[in-house]
Amino acid sequence: MKPCRRAYATIGAGVAALVAVVVATALSMFLTAAPRASAAALTEVTNFGSNPGGLRMYLYVPATVAPRPGVLVAMHGCNGWAPGFHQGTEFASLADRYGFIVIYPQANKSANGMSNCFDVWSNEALRHGGGSDPVSIVSMTTYVLQRYNGDPERVFATGFSSGAMETNNLLATYPDVFKAGAPFAGVPYGCLGPAGCGDKTPQQWGDLVRNAYPGYTGPRPRVMAWHGTADSVLPYTMLQEEVDQWTNVHGLSQTPTSTDSPQSGWTRRVFGSGQVEAYTITGAGHDLPRPGMAAHAIRFFGLDGGSPTTTPTGPGDGAGQIKGVGSGRCLDVPNAATADGTEVQLWDCNGRSNQHWVATSAGEIRVYGNKCLDAGGTGNGARIQIYSCWGGDNQKWRVNSDGTITGTQSGLCLDAVGQGTANGTRIQLYSCHGGANQRWTRT
Repeated sequence: MKPCRRAYATIGAGVAALVAVVVATALSMFLTAAPRASAAALTEVTNFGSNPGGLRMYLYVPATVAPRPGVLVAMHGCNGWAPGFHQGTEFASLADRYGFIVIYPQANKSANGMSNCFDVWSNEALRHGGGSDPVSIVSMTTYVLQRYNGDPERVFATGFSSGAMETNNLLATYPDVFKAGAPFAGVPYGCLGPAGCGDKTPQQWGDLVRNAYPGYTGPRPRVMAWHGTADSVLPYTMLQEEVDQWTNVHGLSQTPTSTDSPQSGWTRRVFGSGQVEAYTITGAGHDLPRPGMAAHAIRFFGLDGGSPTTTPTGPGDGAGQIKGVGSGRCLDVPNAATADGTEVQLWDCNGRSNQHWVATSAGEIRVYGNKCLDAGGTGNGARIQIYSCWGGDNQKWRVNSDGTITGTQSGLCLDAVGQGTANGTRIQLYSCHGGANQRWTRT
């Protein structure tokens, strides 16, 4: 029997045992964090629409907003406050940089000594259109999309503890609204409902999500889940339960397609072509996100690419097709594939999404919003591929005045193999020699 079954076997035991412990933890970190300097101010919005959960809405709009901005819902933990989560996390400073808008809902549910928890247990909260907190949060999102001409294809959710639980809840009940989520120290959707938290197969976890919105056949949100191995409030085993749930929803194997360490103490597992990611933080307790983690979530969402507040580092204006001078053909992802490790090629320019590259201020060159141009090595002949963006030096590039593009890590040039010009010619790293097969223009 898994530990979570003993702790959270029923709805009553689950709510009392889980959130009462949360209240006793050091969640005050989000209340006592030093105020951050910003170019804008957090404001409260009233009369934002249907509000069956009785939530308060706080909004952060950066001084410079991108055209058609993305929208991020960021949710605090139990015993927390929206203004504290705003001050104690890096989402607003990232919004300053990239021009997206952040909604900070304020929860108000209390029971058995618990306070300010998001509803993830009632029948209303667990189904599409049911009511309670999820409907209120969707109303907030709709308000921002309409008021600020936001992009409905770039709406995301994140949160800590109770906010992480609500993140998974929103992804399950409103997959038509939220395109991806990043729960920090949470539990799977439905865990605090009548089904409980314990001993479920991936299929059973997945069925809970599918039953949250019967008849829904559209795309499912991507998920990046985080958990510390020393979390004494929510067991680290919850991370695998989240993985089991969302890989099943996406029809993926529970075996990762890749495993790496973006930085010391972090282990990242990627499932499928990046639909699900799981971050294990060695030694971390119930205190996420820590500094630097929010930036990874923003990259996963694609909120850091292509906004006017991003300084271009790629050819030309920083977004568009990359055309070979020697071939007249474009840098292309074969068959519009999205899988990590797909090698790029030359192909007739067609203006489609698999040829639309966006340069970011971090030195990345992105396609599809969340896949980076990636060097599979550092020597001559190293393959050039797409890979989920994670901030490594092998995903950073310099554009030179002569039109060459060099890898930051290797110092070698982006090169059409064998000075080829035909459709299907592979791209590699190679010592820079100034040839036409190593020079590129933006179209």
